[in-house]
Amino acid sequence: MEQLRRVSPLRIFEKSSRKELGPGKMAVLIARAGVGKTACLINIALDKIFHDQMLVHVSVDESPEKVRSYYNVIFHDFLEVLDLDDDLELRLKLDRNRVILSYLNNSFELNRLRSSISNLNRKLSFKPDTMVIDGLDFENVDKGLLEGLRALAEELGSEVWFSALAHRHRKEVNERGIPYPCDKLDHIFDVILQLRPEPTGLYLTLLKDHDQPVGPDARVRLDSATFMVEE
Repeated sequence: MEQLRRVSPLRIFEKSSRKELGPGKMAVLIARAGVGKTACLINIALDKIFHDQMLVHVSVDESPEKVRSYYNVIFHDFLEVLDLDDDLELRLKLDRNRVILSYLNNSFELNRLRSSISNLNRKLSFKPDTMVIDGLDFENVDKGLLEGLRALAEELGSEVWFSALAHRHRKEVNERGIPYPCDKLDHIFDVILQLRPEPTGLYLTLLKDHDQPVGPDARVRLDSATFMVEE
């Protein structure tokens, strides 16, 4: 699926020192409401799935049916952008390599997630290479939860991708250039990205690159409709 990597938001790692997030590591994508955090994360998820990785998508505020519909829309965009036929094999791979877990009404807990993953492994031999956790409230998140998720990522050898909701009226930025709501949490994450519209387009910018300095050109422009890289 080299065609997919050409347009995947993961091309941001061409600007990274390690060229990947990596097993046991955590990344967070920061953006305001409506900019496209979920769509961008699903594009990343599709890249992982179609490169034969097992993925668990954890939604904190959407039903499994709603998440599945997001995937279907973005999968259709992916076929259109790459001028591919609606391939049954790709759809089967999407269903086979992805599990959606939904925790509504503030029911998300580390132990529940750990139990769900343990059950997937025991019953289906499904062990995630990547986890996407979308909708976690970063304004009120407990640091202990994030540290526990990091320990789980290291235990499983899984990459973990989060979304974090920024707010127009909150301007805080720490001395390392990390904006609210991750300005006091950046030590927990290996990679931090920001999705932000600018007058010249929608840009995905690398703010933290493991333990290495970030260059001034560490960003890619995304199509504002498909959230894929504009070539």
